[in-house]
Amino acid sequence: MHEYFPLLVIGAIVGVLSAAFLIAYFTVKNKTHESEFERKMTDGAILKRLLRYAKPYKLNFVAVFFLMGIAIAYEIASPLIMGQIEETIKVDGFAVSDLVSQVILYASIVIVSLAAMYCQTMILQRTGQKIISALRKETFEHIESLSHSQLSETPVGTFVTRVTNDVDGISLAFTNILAELLKNMFILLGITIAMLIINYVLALTVLCFVPFIVLFTFLFRFFSRKAHRKVKNANTDINIFLSEHLSGIKVVQTYNKEEKKREEFEVKNKALEKARREQMFVFGVFRPVIYVLYISSVLLLVFLCAKGYLDGAQILGKAVNGGTLVTFYMYVSKFFNPVQTLAEQFNRLQSAFASAEKIFFILDTAPIVVDDENAVELTDVKGEIEFKDVWFYYKKDEWVLKGVSFKVPAGNTVAFVGSTGSGKTTIMSLLCRNYDIQKGEILLDGVNIRRYTVSSLRRHFGQMLQDVFLFSGTIRSNITLGEDFTEEQIEQSCKFVNADSFIDKLPSRLDEEVRERGNNFSAGQRQLISFARAVIHKPE
Repeated sequence: MHEYFPLLVIGAIVGVLSAAFLIAYFTVKNKTHESEFERKMTDGAILKRLLRYAKPYKLNFVAVFFLMGIAIAYEIASPLIMGQIEETIKVDGFAVSDLVSQVILYASIVIVSLAAMYCQTMILQRTGQKIISALRKETFEHIESLSHSQLSETPVGTFVTRVTNDVDGISLAFTNILAELLKNMFILLGITIAMLIINYVLALTVLCFVPFIVLFTFLFRFFSRKAHRKVKNANTDINIFLSEHLSGIKVVQTYNKEEKKREEFEVKNKALEKARREQMFVFGVFRPVIYVLYISSVLLLVFLCAKGYLDGAQILGKAVNGGTLVTFYMYVSKFFNPVQTLAEQFNRLQSAFASAEKIFFILDTAPIVVDDENAVELTDVKGEIEFKDVWFYYKKDEWVLKGVSFKVPAGNTVAFVGSTGSGKTTIMSLLCRNYDIQKGEILLDGVNIRRYTVSSLRRHFGQMLQDVFLFSGTIRSNITLGEDFTEEQIEQSCKFVNADSFIDKLPSRLDEEVRERGNNFSAGQRQLISFARAVIHKPE
């Protein structure tokens, strides 16, 4: 019985690892609260939705799968050729010329496989970048469609993270991960079939480790998904903090709050560091465990083959020779290599899924202010404005306007005077449908403004807000906002609002650079540029 002691040791090691992982899984699972996550989507639901973006490029993926088949054929055929070479070398009277055909065959398979892998990589990269570019565009366009209230509820840093970091996080899924996962699954299937055909007894010996591989992979998936979500959340918090505080750094400096903000940043920085450490720990544990299974299977294989060979016996009726051992050793290596690679691929895939989940959360957020079903384009405007018993709140039951009614005849000028928070700016925002009212009606020339499309309604209004926002670019681009206006129209609008008084003194005049948020201009100059912007669009 002592001769089977190595088998008992291997079994004990695998059993202890399994028990430790299961205890950890149930311990962590019971401590996990639903509130930890923004929302829950299964991996299958995320994958199904991601594949919709790949549908227009299905022919490219067909080509990739064909090239992948060549690489898979190499992985399966190469151990067989090496086993034959080993048996050829052992034959009495062996000559180098006996190996020529086998070496040429092996070299040919390697060259063809490398060429196929190169073409596969290039096609995947080009296709993946097109898909990611389309997803990034869709996300940005959807953010543009959200109402003012929805944009106010979500920090700018969150949107920036979604369009940049999270979209980039998904790119690996299309350019590498999904194809490699599929390839490795076919390699595992092909190797399993080949081993069963060559020697089903040794094959079953190796396959007895598969249940443990499945178990550890399932547990790793749980811990990995949890760790990746923590990293994504912590990374988003950092981006939100930076976006807000770097924009308001002048206020921080004015009130000498640098030390306080450094402490707040350090808390968020430490949270991200901790989340990344947990992520690395999960990955760092899984791969060595799979390697232990690989080494155990090799030891078991060598033990059984050596015992059968030394005893001059067959293993359950199946003969074992040196070629069989070499072939199986290579197959075991190629069997576990994809499994170990799956650890890294699962790691990246969970990162991509975590990013996709957050992007889909944005895309699934339906805009609140939308065109009514039978809305029409607003063409001619006289300018009569009427509010009829208008009620509005930003937060439920905290009314800003209560039963407000008034009428402004066309051509009249009206000023609203009141204390801060009394609803002056709100009235203009409601008139342009930046927000929708809860009760009452707003009429433009006697027609409810909901009868018109939002874009055509806003086109007829000129808004000059207290908080002037200028984009990076030039004075010209900030006035025209990308529309085609003649030089004369731009200069007339500047002259009309007296902006030409300072623009003409600038070295580049209208082409003078505007830095971020217009911080190289005074508050008054920024307001004049904003006035010119409103005037040039000729709102009624």
